[in-house]
Amino acid sequence: MSKSSPFNLRLHKKPGHAALRRGRASVSGQRYLVTFTTHGRQALFSSHAIALDAAREIHDRRSWQKATLLAWVLMPDHWHGLVELGEDESLPDLMRVFKANVSRRLRLHWPELGPVWGKSFHDRALRREEDAIALARYIVLNPVRAGLVCKIGDYPFWNAVWL
Repeated sequence: MSKSSPFNLRLHKKPGHAALRRGRASVSGQRYLVTFTTHGRQALFSSHAIALDAAREIHDRRSWQKATLLAWVLMPDHWHGLVELGEDESLPDLMRVFKANVSRRLRLHWPELGPVWGKSFHDRALRREEDAIALARYIVLNPVRAGLVCKIGDYPFWNAVWL
């Protein structure tokens, strides 16, 4: 993440990611900017078919029973999301379930896939005064900034509730 990014993310990586989370509490109703990579930063989602399958699971309400997924983009080797936690939810548990659901679906259709996601994730709680819509725009414009497409409408693997 560059220093000119509109937000700084906390890195949770093994073996120290558990230590970084110690003392932190997930807050119901809090919005979090979350990023995690594929296992070994493999470009799994450069395959249109695999990315499409993952996107179907990302939209599945079973992954978001209490939480609300406000915006997301699936890049070839990582995922960004803006999530609002539901009542009595923890961010680590939500991310664990979400990653497991996507992995399960992909391995069902693509049994040759090894691990899908890396174990760590970045997160940052939004301050109340932060503009969630501006952060959602930043998230979904990742494919444009990465040079994958010229305009976001040409990239199929994103969504935002403000559409």
